[in-house]
Amino acid sequence: MFFLTTRIKRDFLDSCSRITEGSLRLRTPEGEVHDFGQGAPEAEMQIHDWSVVTACAAKGDIGLGETYVAGLWDTPAVADLCEVALLNMDRLQTYVYGGFWARVGYRLLNTVMRANSRLGAARNIRKHYDVGNEFYALWLDPGMTYSAALFDAGDDDLARAQGRKNARILDRVTGDRVLEIGCGWGGFAEAAADRGHHVTGVTLSPSQKGYADARLDGRADIRLQDYRDVTGQFDSIVSIEMIEAVGEKYWPTYFETLKARLADGGRAVVQAITVPDSYFHTYRRGSDFIRSHIFPGGMLLSPAVIRAQAARVGLEVVDDFAFGPHYAKTCAAWQARMEAEQRRIARLDLPAEFLRGWRFYLGSCTAAFLTGQTGVSQVALAHAGGAR
Repeated sequence: MFFLTTRIKRDFLDSCSRITEGSLRLRTPEGEVHDFGQGAPEAEMQIHDWSVVTACAAKGDIGLGETYVAGLWDTPAVADLCEVALLNMDRLQTYVYGGFWARVGYRLLNTVMRANSRLGAARNIRKHYDVGNEFYALWLDPGMTYSAALFDAGDDDLARAQGRKNARILDRVTGDRVLEIGCGWGGFAEAAADRGHHVTGVTLSPSQKGYADARLDGRADIRLQDYRDVTGQFDSIVSIEMIEAVGEKYWPTYFETLKARLADGGRAVVQAITVPDSYFHTYRRGSDFIRSHIFPGGMLLSPAVIRAQAARVGLEVVDDFAFGPHYAKTCAAWQARMEAEQRRIARLDLPAEFLRGWRFYLGSCTAAFLTGQTGVSQVALAHAGGAR
């Protein structure tokens, strides 16, 4: 066991010595301090047990997240550590991606066991959203908007940024009847109703429906319904960061639904978290902490995949607005608010592992958006060859 630990330590320290972008101060279980790289971002990591490195070598960022949740390592800022790791991915790929068979196993788990059939989708969504509205209300903006905000230069106010995001989407909505696929707690539906639109919103989360019904008080039709079961046509369709939860198997169904429900001359606006086209093949073959523990059954698309899926059903992209850095700022704002509310969150009697999981989730997302490993876009679609 001693020799195995020595080899694990040696290999890991050797990989860290290749860091060229940013810097890392590493404290080992033996009390040693090692400094790698130089300049910003400046990350720190305290490893309490070398099993952290074994887990990362086997499972990549899944192992990193799981061992953080278990308290086997700590850092002042998860976002800084993950940013350094992503900036040096070529040199740390063994610990970012994990082993081949682990990637295959998690890929099968996500696509087969956690597939978003009607039953599976309801189960997966409730796992994430039905932890209690009180928890989300403590760190989201007052409008309870759980998606990327759109900031103005010099204005860090989260509520105004979320309103600006909704306004940009509404400026691209046509007609009166609006279908929102994945309406959450009703923030966008409320903004649309304020502009005079008749909104039908669907969600699979009972707690979200209850909250949205109460805030809207009959000003929108909020349904506990799978998007695949919606009938009729609408002048516009809006779907804000719901497509990530659909899963690759059901992407064709999702876009077929957009096509079938969108009236002639209408627009569908899809806000989607994406991965770069150049990274999509690698991403698709594996899994990660978010797909395994935060959004089981989910998967991100790339911009080219969105265009291809839309074209396959006869929809075309008429507007594409990318604002990934704004999501990094959104995630950082959420994390800051969550940390500031630790005492009130503690009263919700949530386990410590749950909160550490959220800290890793938000921090790793911040890093991914900062480095361009993930992005976010508002994509407007119309019937191919139709009026714009």
